[in-house]
Amino acid sequence: MRIAIQGEMGSNSHMAAVAMLGDRGDLEIVACTVSAQVLAKVTGGEVDGAVLPIENSLHGSVAEHYDLLLELPVRIDRESQLRIRHNLIAMPGVKVSEVRRVMSHPVALSQCRRFLAEHPEFEVVPFYDTAGSVKHLMSAGLRDVAGVAPELAAREYGAEILVAGVEDHAENYTRFHLVRCEDAAAEEESAEAEKMSLAFAIEHRPGTLVAALQRLAEAGVDLTKIESRPVPGSPWEYVFYVDVRFDGAKRAEMALAALREHCRMVKVLGRYRAARTG
Repeated sequence: MRIAIQGEMGSNSHMAAVAMLGDRGDLEIVACTVSAQVLAKVTGGEVDGAVLPIENSLHGSVAEHYDLLLELPVRIDRESQLRIRHNLIAMPGVKVSEVRRVMSHPVALSQCRRFLAEHPEFEVVPFYDTAGSVKHLMSAGLRDVAGVAPELAAREYGAEILVAGVEDHAENYTRFHLVRCEDAAAEEESAEAEKMSLAFAIEHRPGTLVAALQRLAEAGVDLTKIESRPVPGSPWEYVFYVDVRFDGAKRAEMALAALREHCRMVKVLGRYRAARTG
């Protein structure tokens, strides 16, 4: 099984893929630089699927991934939650007092603001990936640079953890989706689906959003998340993304039918089992 991720080996996405699919001998992780490249490999048939983050409990949603899920012929097959632990990582033998610059993905840096504020001597530099920052400093031999990344990145590239657990809050989780082509065979566990992700667009008139949400309530589904994203080329118009929980396929179909009667566009992004925190 070939699974694409955004980021390098040793990243949180790498860890999420292994946690979701198991540490199996036939699992090949395909590292990509940007998310569009990840899903291009999915839709092009180069990989069997992709594992992408969709939301972090501290930082919020990954807006780009909502846009890609709507735009491309893909679907969500599974979700998982991963406890995120950031570490200050450097070359072996380097001390914290020698570090002048700290690099990582902007989202990771935003989750470590308290620690970075305690060290004003650090120049904070955004990088394309958490594990990628460790890979870079090790390959370039940068002894005055540290990365913020998972423990797995230190093991992957032979680096050392200087300070463990530098995130602002211990309760730091990221929700990941396993994404596959929409025409791929459904997984067996999809029959046990209890959660559905949807995108819908409504007419730009007073009360239309309230009416759409009322229809979901009347269908008996539990709205657990709502997100809006602008429609390109249509200023001040939005696509709404919702997650709903339901206790049977019949309720899910009732919710869809009610939305389709009211909305000018509805797309099912996926039906899957809800993740448990862990």
